[in-house]
Amino acid sequence: MQFIAKEINLLLNGTLEGNPDVKVSQLAKIEEAQEGALSFLANPKYEAFLYTTNASVVIVNEDLIIDKPVSATLIRVKDAYSSFSILLEKYNSLKQDKKGIEEPSFIHTNAKIGKNVYIGAFAYISAGVIIGDNTKIYPQCFIGEDVKIGDDSTIQSGAKIYHDCIIGNKVNIHASTVIGSDGFGFAPQPDGSYVKVSQIGNVVIEDNVEIGANTCIDRATMGSTIIRKGVKLDNLIQIAHNAEIGKNTVIASQTGISGSAKIGESNIIGGQVGIVGHVTLAKGTQIQAKSGINKSIEEENKKFGGAPAQTYQNYMRSQVIIQRLPDMERKIDQLQKLIIKLQENLPK
Repeated sequence: MQFIAKEINLLLNGTLEGNPDVKVSQLAKIEEAQEGALSFLANPKYEAFLYTTNASVVIVNEDLIIDKPVSATLIRVKDAYSSFSILLEKYNSLKQDKKGIEEPSFIHTNAKIGKNVYIGAFAYISAGVIIGDNTKIYPQCFIGEDVKIGDDSTIQSGAKIYHDCIIGNKVNIHASTVIGSDGFGFAPQPDGSYVKVSQIGNVVIEDNVEIGANTCIDRATMGSTIIRKGVKLDNLIQIAHNAEIGKNTVIASQTGISGSAKIGESNIIGGQVGIVGHVTLAKGTQIQAKSGINKSIEEENKKFGGAPAQTYQNYMRSQVIIQRLPDMERKIDQLQKLIIKLQENLPK
């Protein structure tokens, strides 16, 4: 695929400096770019590369001051990082612009398939499935009975979506993710054994959600496990039955969210965080990586860290104290010796 600088400038509504007809055919980091590449500069620490890069076109912030000659054509925009992300999305969508049904694949006779859909080889589309327009189902995916998938969604290779789950519009589910597996429900018996509690609910994923590879979202015991609009989930996340993830929340890798936890909207949750069941996190909560949440957070827009979690300020203060413990131990030992010496010199 080949693009011309003036076309890119028009798409980004920027200001062009240099050759408007220069052609680019690839995207690259500014420090590695070669002739014919398009790059960007958003972080000031990489500014030196602007004067040495071999990139043909570089997207920069409109307020960037140039103090040396630049060989590349520049496109000035308000936010270089956001503009480059637009181009990445455009490039990716063109690269993955697939349509049609590959063979061998299985599509049940009563499944409803929308317009311009792509279904890759070895995909299995069960009875009662509804797939919206422009949606892509990549090879080796399993779509269970009565699953509904909206428009413009992408289910990457090897993903599994169990029966009755509902996937919204513009949802991207990455490889080997499992949606709608059974919740972890077992009833203890008098003899110490466990009896499985049937999980008859489903998973509902709203619009504009992205779910990373190898993430598992369990179906509800009854009702729904819900992933609200705009949520972004990293790889290797576990979300248990009947949990709810609030709108525009982002969660990093290896986090585990227990059953019936309610995560508020616009939360930011770091990697390897553990959240117990039946708690509620307020809107705007931020949780540091490797923290453990064992109770509800009711106040909005607060930061927490540690295991068990505490307010971020207290957690950081505790970390400073922990680092001083060896010195404190030495001083306490000195004080103990001084006290003993003073006691020995006391009059009998």
